[in-house]
Amino acid sequence: MKNLENDPLYIILRSKRESTKFQILVDIAENQPSVRQQEIAEKLGITPQAVSDYIRDLVDDGMVYSQGRGSYKITYKGVEWVLANAEALQSYAKHVTRDIIQQVSVWTAIADCEIKKGDSVGLFMREGLLYASHSDQSAVGTAENNAVKGADVGVIDVKGIIDLKKGTVHICKIPRIQRGGSDSVSYEGLKEVLNDAGFIGVVGIESYIAVGKAGFKADAFFGAGDAVIDAAFHGLECAIVIVDEEFTDFLKRIETSELAYKMYDFVSS
Repeated sequence: MKNLENDPLYIILRSKRESTKFQILVDIAENQPSVRQQEIAEKLGITPQAVSDYIRDLVDDGMVYSQGRGSYKITYKGVEWVLANAEALQSYAKHVTRDIIQQVSVWTAIADCEIKKGDSVGLFMREGLLYASHSDQSAVGTAENNAVKGADVGVIDVKGIIDLKKGTVHICKIPRIQRGGSDSVSYEGLKEVLNDAGFIGVVGIESYIAVGKAGFKADAFFGAGDAVIDAAFHGLECAIVIVDEEFTDFLKRIETSELAYKMYDFVSS
């Protein structure tokens, strides 16, 4: 069995830290010796202090040579590490585009109207689901089967890009039972957020009860964090009501997802 701990592809894809390290090294190689940590931070969505910490570690590891404040060069060791990971990523990308994506020859959509086999159809997202219709869309394909409105329809020869705007994740923090639970929630604000959400996830029994008290029903309880992130990627405005002890861990996950998010503290005073 392949040792995944030493597999560059496994490391770079599974580790946020290694992925960030890779991107910083590439940026240093591209702009050396003048390295602007603020620009790197903005590009990667992290703080300048985090960039500084990464660069310090890279210097300690012998991958970057410091010539003074703001002046860095990538070393031979750093170049070798970047090349090894870049080659692994390139090989993986070729595998995905050549061997996997080409096999996905039929897309399944919901017919938005009556569709006949051979019809040219436009593809679009609605409430997180893929639909096909006779309307003009940025992505088009050919229907593979007859379908009445609301039925599943196969679409082949898809061309273009499906228009999709990612949703925002609204993170609503409430207290654990030790700090009052659902009895210590500011419901006026919570109701306002939930009313605009197309998908609601809850983490913790306290959150489940609070959502019910607010007059709503949760769409996900088990695996709610993953479900909310997935729903947001499919274009839904999402809310996750989460107990304060789980809040920080979820916040770290959402920060690495590249999704927009807003935070709310609904602990009543």
